[in-house]
Amino acid sequence: MGDTSLGRYNKNPRIRVQKAENVNKALEFITSRGVKLTNIGPEDIIDGNLKLILGMIWTLILRFTIADISEEGLSAKEGLLLWCQRKTEPYKEVDIQDFSLSWSDGLALCALIHRHRPDLLDYDKLDKTDRRGNTILAFTIAAEHLNIPQLLEVEDLCDSNHPDERSVMTYIASFFHAFSSMDQAETVSRRVEKFAELMQSVWVSRNDYERRIRILLSALSGTQSQWADTPFSGTYTDAKELSMDFATYKQTTKRAWVTERQDLATLFGNVQTKLKTYGLRDYVPPSGLALSDLDEAWKRLLAAEATRSRAINAQIREIKESLRKQFADLANDFERRLHAISNKLTAIEGTLESQQQQVQEIQTRLPALKGVLANVASVEAECAAANVEENDYTVFTCQDLEFELELLNLSVGQKIAFIDNQIVSRNMTNLTPAQLEQFESAFRYFDKDETNTLSLPEMTAALASLGIVYTDEDMILIFEDLTQAYGAVTYEAFINLLVDITEDQTSPEQLREAFRGIATDKPFVTELDLRIAHLPQPAIDYLREAMPRTSKEAGEPEYDYERWLDDVFA
Repeated sequence: MGDTSLGRYNKNPRIRVQKAENVNKALEFITSRGVKLTNIGPEDIIDGNLKLILGMIWTLILRFTIADISEEGLSAKEGLLLWCQRKTEPYKEVDIQDFSLSWSDGLALCALIHRHRPDLLDYDKLDKTDRRGNTILAFTIAAEHLNIPQLLEVEDLCDSNHPDERSVMTYIASFFHAFSSMDQAETVSRRVEKFAELMQSVWVSRNDYERRIRILLSALSGTQSQWADTPFSGTYTDAKELSMDFATYKQTTKRAWVTERQDLATLFGNVQTKLKTYGLRDYVPPSGLALSDLDEAWKRLLAAEATRSRAINAQIREIKESLRKQFADLANDFERRLHAISNKLTAIEGTLESQQQQVQEIQTRLPALKGVLANVASVEAECAAANVEENDYTVFTCQDLEFELELLNLSVGQKIAFIDNQIVSRNMTNLTPAQLEQFESAFRYFDKDETNTLSLPEMTAALASLGIVYTDEDMILIFEDLTQAYGAVTYEAFINLLVDITEDQTSPEQLREAFRGIATDKPFVTELDLRIAHLPQPAIDYLREAMPRTSKEAGEPEYDYERWLDDVFA
């Protein structure tokens, strides 16, 4: 009941007075421990008053064994009963409602033992109907393994109609104290286990934090070094690829880093929170691995990103400006060369042969311009690929220059054709100037594509406009002969054909007679007359423009073919 010494007492009392002194000293000690004793004195104990002695013993048991039991705010009997109910709750055959009949089948005792020491008995294999066997098993295990003395007999529980409540409660209190010490040991173990688990968790989190922050810092540094070591090749394609790579980096790699940075901050905060929760010392990361170090590295990354972005954009702007100037230099130079050749073509003079030689020399220079224009087109394509839409250094486009080159080629071709035709005309001494003018006018009028040659339909219409009409079969034969002789119906071939025709078949008088026949002897001819004569439409159109109209203002136009022939053959 206590560790305090009672002082001197009679260890071998022989007389009643000595016994009374010893009993009185014990009662005084009991009273000093707060136990109130009523109606009992030394004489009652010495004389063996069983009722009073048993009452005092129960008082002592209640005070020193049961009174200190507490469960969820309840104490003594109610607390012990609640403890038993909670411990045996998982066992469906056990229903503890008191400290009497609820213990008579021994299952409640076996359940308490199994709940705390499942290694001592297998509850599931118990014969639930063997009341005495279960009780004996519980008493034996409690005495041999739990150091709980057998305060009751089997008959006290199993054979009594109402087991003594105080005796049962006293015995069950021994289980409470035995298992409470075990629970305390388990609590201590769990406390140490929980602390170990906490420290292991903190250790794992710290290692994870340090490993991941090292990887992140290394990645930030490595990317910056890579940027610093990546040269610019100077082409727009390279610069654009770098720009796209940088955009991809910001959308993928950097976003992953942003997430990882936030996760590291959260992980670090969780470690510190765990430590503070248990009053432990704060975690201090190794040198260079603190969140502040990561913040500084992040600032350096942002600065490097800004530098990288400006460098790429500056490179792109520089390349675009260079392309503008390159294209402008080529385009402007090309246009100057075209202008110089055009001026030289315009300034040609001298004899026809000399002019012919000069134009041919100019013509030999034109193929080289096509190669130069191809370079201009190539640079323009580079500008288009670089999205260069405006250029303040030139007003020309490749399309403009291509058009001007085609126009110059056409002008040179026309100049050569004109000079060749003039040489042919000059050599035709058997034709009058008026005839040459008429023939040349007809040739040029029907040379619609300005190739200085006539197709079969064009030749047919040109001859018809001069009053020369053949059957289709004859016209095809004439066309084939000229093509075989001259390679095509050139101006020279056409003039020679007309010379042959005029010398052999046609005279001014014959033409007058032909027109009179078409006009049915009228001094004029109308468009209807020409159509009735089945002249081709191109010939009709030419004659309408060439022949002068009469003074008649109303009605169908009348054309004075007499005056026109006089002018032609004058």
